[in-house]
Amino acid sequence: MMRRAFLVAVLATAFGSPLAAPLAAQRPGLVIQLPAAARVTQDGPLVHARNVLTDARMRELLEAGFPARLRYRVELWSDERFTDELHRTAEWEVLVRWRGTDQRYEVSQRVGERVLSLGTFQHIDDAEAAVERPLRVPLAAPARNRRYYYQASLEVRTLSVSDLDEVNAWLRGELTPAMRGRGNPGTALTRGVRNLTTRLLGGERREYSARSSVFRPPRAD
Repeated sequence: MMRRAFLVAVLATAFGSPLAAPLAAQRPGLVIQLPAAARVTQDGPLVHARNVLTDARMRELLEAGFPARLRYRVELWSDERFTDELHRTAEWEVLVRWRGTDQRYEVSQRVGERVLSLGTFQHIDDAEAAVERPLRVPLAAPARNRRYYYQASLEVRTLSVSDLDEVNAWLRGELTPAMRGRGNPGTALTRGVRNLTTRLLGGERREYSARSSVFRPPRAD
């Protein structure tokens, strides 16, 4: 039920308009926006990345054909006196890759085993706008007399040549042994070429985090 609700939330926000405020002058990061106070027991937070693909090195690797994978994790915590308590979590991934066959960027999103297309774009700026569309995460707070907050994290990583098999499986929604590091990615010669290319180009990894303010759900009448 939780996964189905998350997929509905993805579909509802994936093709919505991006935030109206210009983001170009802002630093890369992760943003959490709480729902209206009266809706915190019905709606979860809005979460979106900000300027995470504007880095020159990241774009260089994308244009060279190295996909970028964004891994999101959002947690709902209760703010306790001594030890905070984790209640629920939501995770999803976004993949951005350059398709040389038709000279376009493809943006896909995976929730569980489901892969959803967020579109294909001629320009990297348009692909980044698709990545930055806010997503309503279905982690509403319980209607209890407690204080809560959301903690979010995002890992952005450019995948190496040796990860291309994983990318193909990712897009098929499959979890193959090769993805988990137990498969043979190819012959010794193929592996040597891949390792050399990876060393020459290198991979990039960025991590971002954000935490919402503490809030208390309204009491039921």
